[in-house]
Amino acid sequence: MDNRNILVAGIGLIGGSLAKAVKINPEHTVLGYDLNEESLQYGLEQGIIDKAYTDFTRAAQEADIIILAAPISETIELIKRLDSIPFERQVIVTDTASVKHAIIEAAEQLTNENIAFIGGHPMAGSHKRGIGAAKSHLFENAIYVLAPSIRSTNEMVATLKNVLSPTKSKFVVLKPEEHDEMTGVISHFPHLIASSLVHRAKKWQQTHAFLPKLAAGGFRDITRIASSNPVMWQDIFYHNRKKMSVLLQEWIEEMIQLKELIDNSEKRAMIDYLEDAKKYRDGIPTKTAGAIPAFYDVYVDIRDQTGAIASVAQILAEHNISIKNIEILEIREGITGVLRVSFYTKDAQKLSKQQLELNGYETMIQN
Repeated sequence: MDNRNILVAGIGLIGGSLAKAVKINPEHTVLGYDLNEESLQYGLEQGIIDKAYTDFTRAAQEADIIILAAPISETIELIKRLDSIPFERQVIVTDTASVKHAIIEAAEQLTNENIAFIGGHPMAGSHKRGIGAAKSHLFENAIYVLAPSIRSTNEMVATLKNVLSPTKSKFVVLKPEEHDEMTGVISHFPHLIASSLVHRAKKWQQTHAFLPKLAAGGFRDITRIASSNPVMWQDIFYHNRKKMSVLLQEWIEEMIQLKELIDNSEKRAMIDYLEDAKKYRDGIPTKTAGAIPAFYDVYVDIRDQTGAIASVAQILAEHNISIKNIEILEIREGITGVLRVSFYTKDAQKLSKQQLELNGYETMIQN
């Protein structure tokens, strides 16, 4: 059956982007469920969804495939609600949560024989929120993890991949424990560390009031993810708390070892430590989208003169290049300063660099 009703429960950034991608296939009818009626209305007006529901049971009974695009705790509650819904046919259910063990554990307690559950996690996102920021290409080239449960078959996994194929994601099948360990290391744990670094800076500001002015540039870069939604991340940390505890203990032990290198002036060992980190970091692929949204920045040297920023923006506008963010990193009176211009895609980053250099600007892309 190619003509399917696809229900997206929760049409924010992730759900809206999946709805947009799924709708590329004209044979699919996309149903949207949300308690926010404004989001539903926006989805209908923009053609992101075909039908809108605020009644979850009614929406689920219309669906052939259900995508739960809600925070982890809400997703678990929706899974429990599905168990009591009478379905006339078998329904494939998946989710988008960034923690899989808790989700699969809830799914494997289902008794409704018409529900086949396959865990899912599209590993890409945006710095914006809400359905207004939804894009059909949000997950293009991103890793999309699928975690089958005991209530699914290989054929069902293949069906789900086919439905989600317009996302142009790279599908990977993992066990829940594997997924949670890896996302813990490269996504969840970095958010904790970024927040802790900000807390360190905040505490030291009590001693050095001028500190925030020095904390621009590199400090802002490595702590950007600390600006993410606190409620959402608390939910993630809670459901992956065992992995977080292990990672934090390992981090504490590593920091103790690093402190010993500092205390004992172990210059050679410190160089080796930093060199190993540099080699590993430089070897991480840059073409594939990851769990933490990427920033595509171009650094531009500009003179301290009237219209300097406007001139850069004008060149980009003439080539229809959309700017996501623009920030002055350093401008001192009478000399060259640095402008950081951020873009939505790597292609826009490369084109911007090329066009600015053709117009005489010195630029740099930092990998």
